[in-house]
Amino acid sequence: MKQIVVLGGGISGYGSAILAKKKGFGVFLSDAGRIADRYKAKLDEWEVPYEEGGHTEERILAATEVVKSPGIPDTAPMVRKIREAGIPVISEMEFAGRYMGKAKCICITGSNGKTTTTSLIYKIMRDAGMNVALGGNIGESFAWSVATGDYDWYVLELSSFQLDGMYRFRAHVGVLMNITPDHLDRYDHCFQNYADSKMRIVQNMTSRDWFVYSGDDEVIWNEIPKYDLRMRQLPFAAKNAVASGAGDAFLCDGKFTATAGKASVEIDTAKLQIKGLHNAYNAMAAALATLAAGVAPAKIRKSLYAFAPVEHRLEPVDGKGRRAVDQRLEGHQRRFGLLCAGEHDAPRGVDRRRDRQGQRLRAAEGLRPGEGAHAGVHGSR
Repeated sequence: MKQIVVLGGGISGYGSAILAKKKGFGVFLSDAGRIADRYKAKLDEWEVPYEEGGHTEERILAATEVVKSPGIPDTAPMVRKIREAGIPVISEMEFAGRYMGKAKCICITGSNGKTTTTSLIYKIMRDAGMNVALGGNIGESFAWSVATGDYDWYVLELSSFQLDGMYRFRAHVGVLMNITPDHLDRYDHCFQNYADSKMRIVQNMTSRDWFVYSGDDEVIWNEIPKYDLRMRQLPFAAKNAVASGAGDAFLCDGKFTATAGKASVEIDTAKLQIKGLHNAYNAMAAALATLAAGVAPAKIRKSLYAFAPVEHRLEPVDGKGRRAVDQRLEGHQRRFGLLCAGEHDAPRGVDRRRDRQGQRLRAAEGLRPGEGAHAGVHGSR
């Protein structure tokens, strides 16, 4: 019997363990820290053996394959021992992707904008009546959804850490929002290594698939020629002229027309509840991705206009045109900034201080920095 060991007992770990159990594999979950009671309850319900507070080496090294949670770095001593023993180490995405059946997936990555874009895509497809699950870095565990549900589509927000453990996994629609320096401590402080990680979104894609990406991101433009891209490409932009035989989207005078194949939808960004250029990019990416997935243009337009700001991403906080922005990077760093309307409408009382997550703007008057909408800390997933 194939023996699966799951490293990490967060949302990613318990989902992978339960999927392994359902598929009839021997399974054991190990976490060096404490496992949350709600996850232990699920493991107990499915009769999955586990340990917390340390690793039993002999049991782990007896594995046929190890599914590693994204928060555990490759440099962790236990991971090094596993690799030295020649045991394959994969991610939850790679593992669960094997058991999707005929379902398809839209995978969204990038340094910024992933969560809003993922939420937009999920809302559009759900509103259109499609049988769709939300997972990856937000929502439920992808593996749990595969184990307990029967979906036609999965919408997955993917961090670079999740992409790193994917080898045969294939996105039917891949979305790359941007690539800017982040998490370089996990990539030997080498930006190229990080960019390579993000570009894994295109691996294994075929001519039947779609690749949505920013035509305004210089790093992406420099990376694309390095790959043999056979899928249909759908660039979106607001600054650089973009064109693709398969389709594209370009923002001009506050409006854009997104085209994928023979389908297109025109959007007036003034009618969106989410404001700012960054959200215009998010909306263009979501429109292209859902057109590629077969959603009717009218339904895309209706859902985009109805979409409310993702909590703590862009929320009005007073009547003077100010909006507070709290952007998570890769699901664990949060940046809190201010967008001010009007050249004289600068916020007052903003105190710049450091906290344990690095530089963050904190408002002393009229604004509040919130916590993230989801428990996206990599170690907890």
